[in-house]
Amino acid sequence: MSSADDGADRSLGQLVAAATAEMSALVHDEIALAKAELRQDAKRAGIGGSAFVVAGVLALFALPVLSFAAAYGIHNLGLGLAWSFLIVGGAFLVVATLLILIALAKVKKIKKPEKSIASAKQTAAVLQKAKPHPRTAPAEHPVLESVTRSSV
Repeated sequence: MSSADDGADRSLGQLVAAATAEMSALVHDEIALAKAELRQDAKRAGIGGSAFVVAGVLALFALPVLSFAAAYGIHNLGLGLAWSFLIVGGAFLVVATLLILIALAKVKKIKKPEKSIASAKQTAAVLQKAKPHPRTAPAEHPVLESVTRSSV
């Protein structure tokens, strides 16, 4: 049977059920597409955010070390314990700087879910062009007229 013959044999309820099922499938497919696109960007954001956190923690570790190094360096102008503190504190700052650069590179790669947005726009355009069937004015119904409205 052709699709035209198939539609002619179905009742209004079957047509509405089919349209509802297709609309539901369309919405589910668009949600799945959005999830797939956002999952990749969420992973990048997670890595970038983690690098920011680690960089912050290392910078916090560097502050007391550099403070001790500066104090010992002023007190002891030789290559003693102070210089070792200074080297360790400097190494923390170098690692923190590298992690910040990595985090910025990861965060800059995050982009909008372009496929989902385009698909949603196409769906909205199709739905806007759809015209509803004209409805006839409701006939006066004796049962409906006898129902009183509640004032609650």
